[in-house]
Amino acid sequence: MLSELQYISLFYNILNGSVPYQVTNLQNVWYLDFGWNQLETPDWSKFTGQIPSSIGQLGNLQHLDLSMNGLKSTIPPELGSCSNLTYLALALNSLTGELPLALSNLKRISELGLSANFFSGEILPYFFANWTQLISLQLQNNSFTGNISSEIGQLTQLNYLFLYNNHFSGSIPLEIGDLKGLIKLDLSRNQLFGPIPHSIGNLKNLTVLQLVSNNLSGPIPPEIGNLISLEILDLNTNQLTGELPNNLSRLNNLKRLSLSANKLSGTIPKDLGKNCRSLVNVSISENNFSGELPPGLCNGLALQELKAHKNEFSGLLPECLKMCSGLTRVRLEGNQFSGNISEAFGVYPNLYFITLMGNLFSGELYPQWGECTKLTNVQFDGNRISGEIPVQLGKLTRLGILSLSSNELTGHLPDLQVLDLSKSKLNGTVPNELGSCERLLSLNLGNNSLSGSIPSELGKLFSLQILLNLSSNSISGTIPARLGALTSLENLNLSNNNLSGTIPSALTGMVSLRSIDFSYNELSGPIPSGNNFQNAKGAYLENSGLCGNAEGLSPCNANSTSGKSKRFDKNVLIGVIVPVIAILVLVAVIVGCLVLLRLSKQHDEQSKSTKMDESFDSLIWEREGKFTFRDIAKATEDLNETYCIGKGGFGTVYKAVLPMGQPVAVKRLNVTDSNDIPLVNRRSFENEIRTLTEVRHRNIIKLYGFCSMNGHLYLVYEYIERGSLGKVLYSDDGAVELGWGTRVRIIQGVAHALAYLHHDCSPPIVHRDVSMNNILLESELQPRLSDFGTARLLNPDSSNWTSVAGSYGYMAPELQLALAMLVIEKCDVYTLIQLKILINMLVSLGCCEELALSMRVTEKCDVYSFGVVALEVLMGRHPAEMLTTLSSSLSFDYEDLLLKGVIDQRLPPPSGEMAVGVKLPIFGNLTITTTNRVGINEKTSEPNRHHPVLGASSL
Repeated sequence: MLSELQYISLFYNILNGSVPYQVTNLQNVWYLDFGWNQLETPDWSKFTGQIPSSIGQLGNLQHLDLSMNGLKSTIPPELGSCSNLTYLALALNSLTGELPLALSNLKRISELGLSANFFSGEILPYFFANWTQLISLQLQNNSFTGNISSEIGQLTQLNYLFLYNNHFSGSIPLEIGDLKGLIKLDLSRNQLFGPIPHSIGNLKNLTVLQLVSNNLSGPIPPEIGNLISLEILDLNTNQLTGELPNNLSRLNNLKRLSLSANKLSGTIPKDLGKNCRSLVNVSISENNFSGELPPGLCNGLALQELKAHKNEFSGLLPECLKMCSGLTRVRLEGNQFSGNISEAFGVYPNLYFITLMGNLFSGELYPQWGECTKLTNVQFDGNRISGEIPVQLGKLTRLGILSLSSNELTGHLPDLQVLDLSKSKLNGTVPNELGSCERLLSLNLGNNSLSGSIPSELGKLFSLQILLNLSSNSISGTIPARLGALTSLENLNLSNNNLSGTIPSALTGMVSLRSIDFSYNELSGPIPSGNNFQNAKGAYLENSGLCGNAEGLSPCNANSTSGKSKRFDKNVLIGVIVPVIAILVLVAVIVGCLVLLRLSKQHDEQSKSTKMDESFDSLIWEREGKFTFRDIAKATEDLNETYCIGKGGFGTVYKAVLPMGQPVAVKRLNVTDSNDIPLVNRRSFENEIRTLTEVRHRNIIKLYGFCSMNGHLYLVYEYIERGSLGKVLYSDDGAVELGWGTRVRIIQGVAHALAYLHHDCSPPIVHRDVSMNNILLESELQPRLSDFGTARLLNPDSSNWTSVAGSYGYMAPELQLALAMLVIEKCDVYTLIQLKILINMLVSLGCCEELALSMRVTEKCDVYSFGVVALEVLMGRHPAEMLTTLSSSLSFDYEDLLLKGVIDQRLPPPSGEMAVGVKLPIFGNLTITTTNRVGINEKTSEPNRHHPVLGASSL
């Protein structure tokens, strides 16, 4: 009989409903595991409900696992009656409240996991006094408060103590040193203060000590040098002071040392790292350290990351650094390091980021830098580097930022995205070859001695967006009209030169300009029309020949001073005629309205379509003067199908190359297909225009123009050559081309784009259709969020009820519910199956009362879709079978989670730090209910250790 069952394991299934109270009939059961249940279809609810109080009747129960479900209750006190419990796992639920005092009766408990819930209150001393058999205590990622009781010292068998990400306060108790069996200790991200107790040196078996982001003060106790098994020592972001103890050099098993963001001073122990064969990561930045780095810091040649920026270090770099071929990231800026830069560094195949700004490095850049093929960011500003820029830098195809300002460099320039050579003592002319740097986003050549004219080839830099600065040189001649083609440029500075002639009217095509400066030149004539030029303050100083309607300029027709009486007579005449005309127009409008009321609905919609066509016809001339629809038609042979590059729900996309050589994408929306489609298409068109014309972000596609012609609506935006992320990911070479690092970068880019839309735009913008097909990839695989056809501006004061939009498989559950209800309503058939689907979807949202809230359009709809995309990128397939298993609180340590069979099997498994970067970091975005789903801005600002993909960069 079932009542005789002793061992039940239903781990990792697709169970739904609540924990059955009938389980209490199994009086002989000692092992009960309902953990990690998940769904097969989006119509089923999670394993939800509450822990039945009757579970306390299971007197023989030793093992209870209810982790990774949707439990939303408090812990019933009756659970304390299961006095034989040795294993209790309730992690990854939505449990709330304080721990019931009855849990102190669990005197045989050895493993207790309550992490990633919403528990609060204090951990009373009674618990520690009775839980003396504990081996593992994991309470991280909750809201516990109060002090860490000194009774914790009674847990002498404890191996793992995780209390991080709570609100514990007070000091670390001295009794922590009695836990001599501890292997891992993490008290990070609490509100602890006071010194690190000396007794911590008693923990000889400790391999991990993390006290990150507290308010700990005082010196680092020298007893830490006794922890000879220590592999990770992370004390960053505290208020620690004093010098490092010399016996820190005894920690020969260290793999990671992080002391950043404290107030430590003095020199680094000279033998630190000398005997560390596995030291991978050293972070001692943002302190007051001085002297030289230890000569044997990287003797093990395993070093991958070195961060020593913002200190007072001086002297030469360690010799061994040149041989650390595994380096990936180096930050040494803000010190006084010296020496020949060519002799200090070697060849690093995996190096992608290096900053040496504000030091005293000298010598020339050696050609071998071109062998560091993964470099994306090189910043050597403010040193004494001389000689030519090696042409081998042109081999760095991933290089996005090269900043060499305030040095003494000469030579040619490689193809970059950000080029800053300001204050570099450059002379000669601005090279025409700059026009071939097609990927440039920012060009700064200010404060040099450049002469000659501005080359018209700069007008080919269609990607230039952030800055064009040629100020404070000796450039002469006229401003080339071709600069008007730089439609994405936001900041233009040509001040303090010897420019003459007029400011070309073609510059009105630079519709993205936010800041301009033509001051201190010899320009003349009228300034261009448009608000960008007429509202600029201080942009035209010391150009005596300029005129126009702008601050500091005289009107161009200032001699027209007579005719006052004539103007007066005209005003009187206008004052009589205008009211008469207004009355006639009002009568005509009333008559017209009566006539229109008799027209059919179809005729009414057609009339609206005609008016819309006319209004959009005028908009293109107002906003974009640099090309016409004729240019588009000519470039595509009247939109011939051979130029078609894609078709979607709202129209067809063509590629066109405009007369100035600029490629653009043209989306045509058909407004004559049926009686229903035009209105939908026009709404989509209006949304896309309103949204895109106000958006300025590196990871969001740029709109160039729009128009209406021959019954069709058109959008003209920048052309992205690689196509959609889905196309690349599922191509034959997609797995190889999209390595783990690239995938993490893509997810970060999309996250930053959505964070901008949700938190930096006013009002906030919800995309509503984030999917693999709406993320495009540049040639260097940088993501660009596109297709705002269903985007909707969120007015914080409006309810924003949803009209269903989005792509199947990426819609948040609340929108799927709205879609199901809409289908049932349209079909007008309420079959048993349809009702079952609807009920299940209601349950999946938590409860029926939350339906109204869930159907509101919020930024969290995008968060869910982003989470699906991020999972799909890491898994190499759509995560349909996983979507409904994820809880709202998944910020826990995935260190022991095996990813085999989950991540993309076409790639070899990631290792080292990259493995941390792909360990299912975005589960927290996939909460089923909108009320608990974490926002994108919160995700992009969380610490890297718990959300490595979305964590804010630690640059």
